[in-house]
Amino acid sequence: MNKHLTAYAFGLAALLLGCYPQTGEKSLLSVRANAATIEVKAGDNLQAKIDAAAPGDTLNLAAGATFTGPIYLRKKKGDALITIQSSRASELPAGKRVTPDKAALMPKIISKGQADSALNTDPGAHHYKLIGLEIAQADANAFIYDLVNLGDGSEAQDTLAEVPHHLYIERCYIHAAQDGSLKRGIALNSAHTEILDSYVSGFKVKGQDSQAIGGWNGPGPFKIVNNYIEASGINVLFGGATGGLSATGMVPTGIEFKRNYVTRPMAWRGVWSVKNLFELKSAKNVVIDGNVFENNWTDAQSGTAILFTPRPSDSGPGALIEDVQFTNNIVRNIPAVFNLLRADYGYAPDSTGTRLKRIKISNNLVYNMDESLEGFGTFLLTPNGSDSVTVEHNTVLPPRSIMVAGGGKHTNFVFRNNLIGHGEYGIIGDGLAPGKGTLDALFRGAVIASNGIIGAPNGPFDYPGNFYPANMASVGFTNPLSNYRLLATSPYAKKGTDGKDLGVNVVALEAAQGGTTVTPPTPPKTIPKTTKDPKKP
Repeated sequence: MNKHLTAYAFGLAALLLGCYPQTGEKSLLSVRANAATIEVKAGDNLQAKIDAAAPGDTLNLAAGATFTGPIYLRKKKGDALITIQSSRASELPAGKRVTPDKAALMPKIISKGQADSALNTDPGAHHYKLIGLEIAQADANAFIYDLVNLGDGSEAQDTLAEVPHHLYIERCYIHAAQDGSLKRGIALNSAHTEILDSYVSGFKVKGQDSQAIGGWNGPGPFKIVNNYIEASGINVLFGGATGGLSATGMVPTGIEFKRNYVTRPMAWRGVWSVKNLFELKSAKNVVIDGNVFENNWTDAQSGTAILFTPRPSDSGPGALIEDVQFTNNIVRNIPAVFNLLRADYGYAPDSTGTRLKRIKISNNLVYNMDESLEGFGTFLLTPNGSDSVTVEHNTVLPPRSIMVAGGGKHTNFVFRNNLIGHGEYGIIGDGLAPGKGTLDALFRGAVIASNGIIGAPNGPFDYPGNFYPANMASVGFTNPLSNYRLLATSPYAKKGTDGKDLGVNVVALEAAQGGTTVTPPTPPKTIPKTTKDPKKP
């Protein structure tokens, strides 16, 4: 165990000191004057071409050709990129997300099953860029666990020297067969990996977890930007299992998750096992910004869309969640939004009494919280308290309750400048009266100020220092069904503690979303009353 910790510490130091250069630091990459461009035609042996390639070479794979895996990216000497790309990659513009209708411009790498991944990495493989490839399950009968396997999630990968790094997937179409099941699209157990402008879809299983992207035994950093991401179980997951590095305390660190469209078809309801849309069980330094998260329902879990739940019980002894920013996102068509767990159940917390801390949830738009999806209509679920959680400038419509709190204390808790429906319960603790009774018992010292709490029955008594719109019509939205900007004449314009409008800044939200106009495709629904206990997920 000690040798693994020592190796991890030295490897992490190498990362921090720049031995693995950051994206865009081309001056740190060696360049071969005699780099070759290698044409790979249909019927050629792709593995042999990769084995023979030298750093700096480019392999042009003929668009429309099919190559059968498993294909391995080999460890080479030198840090110039080996590029493996479509011969028609120039017709797939950089910075623009690809879609399935572009498959004709791509070569295809397939797996025929027998649990073989289509694409793999050798231990320590590094500096590969994949552009414009279709990577797929050969057919619905092909049995595969991980379609793309970056790194090794098992105990065999137990030092950073064995971790593949500087891997780039750009403008690729990675998918399961439409009528097949496949557990995972990309197993992300690597270091310094980017997934950009790609379409990762169709990952679905009955009776098990599935992910489009899942990682647990790689240190990061990871950059996941502008992708379509579709899975039934958990679309994106970090943590949840142990390998050789995570068993020694390694935590995935430095995750940039921006401008992704995270979804699943509503037609999968009742067909495939569903849990949530995004889950952290072990992660540090995470930015989740400018994404759309949609379509979740109660099935294998309670329907909550976003989970920040540190789990050393299944993710290794070092598992924690720290320094997470969830900003400028749209979350819709879900029955409940956040589950924040202060510490894993039955597991000794660290010396500060928490494994989750410094979480910021800011400038998000949440709508269509729909109990017909069989959840419990809560914006925030905190089963055993929280530490250093800040929730500000969000617009949330319409929840059944603002927050359901378990028995734990909430330290350094800030809830301000939000526009949110009160629902039936507002802020309620386990076995406590809503509002003042819960705040006095669990939220002493918390900042709960300048929120527009729509429909709060006891207003100033339960939530002093806040505002109390009677209903949606009285808020002063540009359009209460489709445009959540506040009118200049709104009584809640410029009423934030910072002098800004309450709720989401739609201009900033649209900018983070890549300039897309934020217009709901369907109006928010009225939440029907239910006999479900909101305190029991």
